Amino acid sequence: MRLGGRLAAAIEVLEDISRRHRPVADALKDWGLSHRFAGGGDRAAIGNIVYDALRHKRSAGWLLGEETPRAVGFGALLLEWNQTAQSLNAALEGDKFAPPLLTAAELQAIAERRLADAPPAVRADVPDWCEPLFEQAFGPAWVEEGAALATRPPLDIRVNTLQADRQKVLAELAETGAKAAHLAPYGIRIPPIDGDGRHPNVQAEPAFQKGWFEVQDEGSQIVAALAGAEAGMQVLDFCAGAGGKTLALSAAMGNTGQVFAHDAEKARLAPIFDRMRRSENRNVQIVTKPSELAPLTGHMDIVLVDAPCTGSGTWRRRPDAKWRLTQRQLDTRKGEQSAILEAAKAFVKPGGLLVYITCSVFDEENGEQISAFRDRNSSFAPIDHRALWDGHFPGHEAAARIGSTGDISLSPSLSGTDGFYFCALRRAN
Repeated sequence: MRLGGRLAAAIEVLEDISRRHRPVADALKDWGLSHRFAGGGDRAAIGNIVYDALRHKRSAGWLLGEETPRAVGFGALLLEWNQTAQSLNAALEGDKFAPPLLTAAELQAIAERRLADAPPAVRADVPDWCEPLFEQAFGPAWVEEGAALATRPPLDIRVNTLQADRQKVLAELAETGAKAAHLAPYGIRIPPIDGDGRHPNVQAEPAFQKGWFEVQDEGSQIVAALAGAEAGMQVLDFCAGAGGKTLALSAAMGNTGQVFAHDAEKARLAPIFDRMRRSENRNVQIVTKPSELAPLTGHMDIVLVDAPCTGSGTWRRRPDAKWRLTQRQLDTRKGEQSAILEAAKAFVKPGGLLVYITCSVFDEENGEQISAFRDRNSSFAPIDHRALWDGHFPGHEAAARIGSTGDISLSPSLSGTDGFYFCALRRAN
């Protein structure tokens, strides 16, 4: 397929997403099933246009004067594919599968509009109702941070130190352009793709099958490291999900002590079993029933709460979620987070840590949750997060926001990672 056919297909997928309000992955899968003639390169390129259009929905639409699937599809190519209006029309001309060429009105809009003149929420590529949330979280830098969440993400990997070291994995992935991560000590990064490129399927690599590494955003690796799990500890991962942080904690403990992996939704834990077998994490116990949790009460050195949240910090990877999010969903998540914190505190032993993590950038899910929890629970107090950060990442003082009340925030613009929030509270003896 030429660019015109790929763009037409992307617009078709975007129309499906808009009409049926469905996740982008589902829409792309259905398009592929009904267009089996499209090769892997075509599908990757179409997916890139769709994801770019969703990341840049506001700014791409603004350039053409409307936020229709056609406009954001064309706009995505202008913003991310090094295309101009003239080069696009030239590429599409004569292609019977291409959408209609840019009209005179569209060409005029593109010629007259500069993104620098767009309203702040457009430049940040966020919904209007999220503007105050971003301004609260980032202050004067909120537009830049929103725009950073609309860029293409890298592919990050965590080396499983139980099986390999970083140099060994880098040697195995040399052909992918992989480099040592900037901050995470066991992290590896494959840079964001360009144009119609695609990331290598690292999970098909023999090194992955041998358990040498896991795919995990560098920010997720960093907050797992900050939790401070050490050999011989008793740790409860209270919202373990698929187990990414569970395995990172287990490796940090050198397969000693115990990590108890729990999730209220048992189905979320399903992938952890294969991951454990591949990675040879042997100190992980899967705990699903209340009767299995009860004996842990008051005995854990660390209770990690990777709380369910809006996922606003992951919008680079899940841009469709940005446009489906509502205030009602945010309020629902806040209620869940509060209830989970109250349940999790019971498992922290005197002198132990309650570690609260989200992949959200909204203060309502982060600092405000911690403040409300502390108002209800005076026996929990934040540790020195500046000392914690500097101890783990000396020389990178400016790579995270350290809150005045005690917390750490990561973001694409500042840290080069997904957006994450971290706060560790110590229970009084």
